[in-house]
Amino acid sequence: MRILGVIPARGGSKRVYKKNIRPLLEKPLIAWTIEAACLGLPGRTIVSTDDPEIAEIAKAAGGEVPFIRPEQLATDTSGIEGVLRHAYEWMRDHAQYEADAIALLLPTNPTRQPFHLREAVERMANTGADSVVAVVPALANMNPAWILKRDTDGRVCLHDGEPLTKILTRSQDLPPRFSRNDLVYLLKPANLYQATPNLYGDHVELLETDDFFTADINTENDWFMTEQKMRLLRDGKVPGGSLPQ
Repeated sequence: MRILGVIPARGGSKRVYKKNIRPLLEKPLIAWTIEAACLGLPGRTIVSTDDPEIAEIAKAAGGEVPFIRPEQLATDTSGIEGVLRHAYEWMRDHAQYEADAIALLLPTNPTRQPFHLREAVERMANTGADSVVAVVPALANMNPAWILKRDTDGRVCLHDGEPLTKILTRSQDLPPRFSRNDLVYLLKPANLYQATPNLYGDHVELLETDDFFTADINTENDWFMTEQKMRLLRDGKVPGGSLPQ
């Protein structure tokens, strides 16, 4: 199975200035994702960016940057599906590399490890799924059954509109639900050409990962919390005591 890893890295981040190339433990943030992809994915991995500075730093970190992303795919409202389709078609038409699957690797979660990527590829190969999505169980107050909202009258109720008197009182009784953690989205290119382009297709497999590997850097607080996890990873202090090879 030929894999095309795509690391999207748009310039112009506002809440965390130049976050994709900001040093995290003395490496640019994007370098962590490039390194994991090089070790964990078969095939080729590229960086899709509209920013020449990001392109140069990605190349210095060992990344492949075969093109500069068109401006119309680098706005605040650009969907990721169009970015992936452009990368897939560019590699097919200009590099004669037609992928069987695309791995979307968001650099805002640098905790991913090569074994996560290998497991995703193996899951797709074994199941024939249209996509494999990395997730963590939504536990306790993160479970939708314990999420609250205000109804149209301003009254607080459960997420499905039921009154709080019907809330499940024991966490053991919560229905199993999952949150995406952006370690990897592995998808078949055909998903991007459906009537509504999407990452998932019809047959979706979930790759459950440890909650330790959940991160999404959008604020300075996110950066601080992720940095602490990266220090633990660097020092080998992780759940279970060691990482799979």
